[in-house]
Amino acid sequence: MRLFLVRHGESLGNIDERAYRQFGDHNVPLTQWGYRQALEAGGVIAAYLQAAPSPGLSKLHIWYSPFLRTRQSKDAVLEALPASVVGDIREDYLLREQDFGLFTEIYDHAERKQKFPEEFEKWARLRSNSGKFYARPPDGESRADVAQRVRLFLQTVMRDAENDDENVIIVGHGVTNRAVEMNFLHRPVEWFERSDNPGNADITLIEGTRAQGYESILLHQAVDRQPGQEGQLRDAHGADVTITPKPGE
Repeated sequence: MRLFLVRHGESLGNIDERAYRQFGDHNVPLTQWGYRQALEAGGVIAAYLQAAPSPGLSKLHIWYSPFLRTRQSKDAVLEALPASVVGDIREDYLLREQDFGLFTEIYDHAERKQKFPEEFEKWARLRSNSGKFYARPPDGESRADVAQRVRLFLQTVMRDAENDDENVIIVGHGVTNRAVEMNFLHRPVEWFERSDNPGNADITLIEGTRAQGYESILLHQAVDRQPGQEGQLRDAHGADVTITPKPGE
């Protein structure tokens, strides 16, 4: 069995946090650069399957988060894959990004504290006393909550896998993809606390069998912008939208 965990490509929100406020977290599009990153990730998966020692595995089962940036990344991955290797393509809301509640669209700690001082202090105490994994943002989800819903999603994946010859692509987010790896490989909470989110369009491969066990590797690390490329392909992919500055900016 092979699970290819693909994080969405670079989004407008990754280059400018104002995008989350303008579009809403669920509706932030990829940049043109991000679509190219996801397209390359699809090509890496296609090449890996072509060179695999057991190419007779079943067709790819593709799952993706309902957020716009993951849907667009899924489209890019599919564009790079031969149609002959693609099987089911399914959306699952359990793969959505972590819900940050009142802190959604606010990624700066100082701004969170300024806008929601009491809630921020309570959240900070929870992080200090219980750890980041268990602390819920006000009206939001903790990482433990995300891991629990991802475990429910994996029950569906494993139920559909009648034997050990499944190929699965999961196009998700940084936290949700880490939660998939944590649950599937039975990683402890300490592993999650110490690990970082994968980069945009990075691929983590989990491979193995029930009898022999599973291992994970970073199969592909996407190319980030290089010096001199900061201003290239920053527009939204597939839509004529831009980030609107606030008055005075």
